[in-house]
Amino acid sequence: MRFEGKTPKESDCIERRPELEESAPDVTLDTMQMCGVFQALGPDIFHQLVRGISIGKLKTYQVYERFKVRAHLAKLNSESLRKAEPKFWSRIEGGDEEFATDLSQVFLLSHLDMIVDVLNFLGIPNEQGFFDKDLKPEQYLTEGWQKRVFEQFSSKYPREILLFYINHLDWELNKTDQVFVPAA
Repeated sequence: MRFEGKTPKESDCIERRPELEESAPDVTLDTMQMCGVFQALGPDIFHQLVRGISIGKLKTYQVYERFKVRAHLAKLNSESLRKAEPKFWSRIEGGDEEFATDLSQVFLLSHLDMIVDVLNFLGIPNEQGFFDKDLKPEQYLTEGWQKRVFEQFSSKYPREILLFYINHLDWELNKTDQVFVPAA
């Protein structure tokens, strides 16, 4: 996750999908936006991502109240997230990029341990999972990096969040129009 001179406290899950795995090389997005990443990964992966949200980590990183407001929830807990998931997906399908960006941050904050492991594996300098917004990715994200990361961590972390983070990192650093989904 990028940060702009802020500390992490100030800064703003896996079921296989064979149909995606078979079509992975053909999956592209016209303009890579966060809604497009979620849509390309599909509703099943999105479901698992929502189930993996850590309320405690949202409170720790002071995004609990902000997300509760952005998610249009009176209460923010596991049950309200589960019930709101179809509405969240509708907002993603409707192209609500601000919400998609907030939601992606919630997913990532809930899995900072994985982010630190991935960034360290790639050699990307970071402070507890947060890296400089001006980072030049070329030396770290060399050809085939997505596959190497997936192979290294797919047995340690839920497939859904790992796939999401790989695609999020690629979107954030490379501004890619490709979605990585490994073959079976």
